[in-house]
Amino acid sequence: MFSIEQLDAFIQTVEQGSFSAAARKLGKVQSAVSQHIMNMEIDCGYELFDRSGRYPLLTAQGSQLLPHAKAAVIQHRRLINCAHQLDGRQYQDITLAVDEGIPMSQLSIALQSVSEQFPMIHFECLSASSIDILQLVRDRRATMGIMFSEASLDESIDFEGLGNVAFDVYVAKQHPLASLTIPHLDALRLHRQIVIRSKSSEMSSFQKAHSPDVWYADSHYVSLELISNGFGWGMLPIHIAQPALEAGLLVRVKSQFENLTWHANIDIVQHQSVSNCAAHKCLRNRLTKLHNESATQ
Repeated sequence: MFSIEQLDAFIQTVEQGSFSAAARKLGKVQSAVSQHIMNMEIDCGYELFDRSGRYPLLTAQGSQLLPHAKAAVIQHRRLINCAHQLDGRQYQDITLAVDEGIPMSQLSIALQSVSEQFPMIHFECLSASSIDILQLVRDRRATMGIMFSEASLDESIDFEGLGNVAFDVYVAKQHPLASLTIPHLDALRLHRQIVIRSKSSEMSSFQKAHSPDVWYADSHYVSLELISNGFGWGMLPIHIAQPALEAGLLVRVKSQFENLTWHANIDIVQHQSVSNCAAHKCLRNRLTKLHNESATQ
């Protein structure tokens, strides 16, 4: 009844806000997009857009159809990707992006299994913040990523949980907060904060700016350096902060009522285009198995 081209035109018109913007996004002329929409309306017997204003607005019938159209397009992409990988002997090279705040002691063990099973495979490892990893996977610059969980992921990305990492709040030993037990979290707002964000200035769902005075970094190790030298307070993975803590360079911030330690979940993410790739499955399964084994020890 509906073609993929029609569904794409329909979805992009909604997301871009106009027929002309949808045409630019799809690399088509506006008349082609408009015709796709009109053909859909003829086939289903309802107007999908109210065209009385400057910009097209979804009708009630269009709103009902939209989630089904999106689901159909996503499944069509999966079908194409699966068809390209029907031969189990075919595989894609792995480009893995890792947030440096995540300990990766098991990566070499997992890669050993992959390299034994796929001796001709090429591997590349990138280091980036979790938000940047999402973009790298979206753009297919990376085929997989290991990152801190985000509240929402792109529809082109699959994910699987892989444990968690403990964080705490730290300051330098000479910082005013080092000798205090703060009465409440609002006391942190009186001091400069060091925050992790992406190269595109996006912040993660758990690394938020609370203070009015904020310095930024896209690296936990740069953040550690800034915090250790007294430039502000910040949230660090405990395993990264531990050496500086033992050396007396850092102090955990103490609070009267709140335990400031929390655990951030970790995900393995990958682009849908490699969902059926045997090499990527091997690496993902091996990492998951190693993590489960270590968690039970």
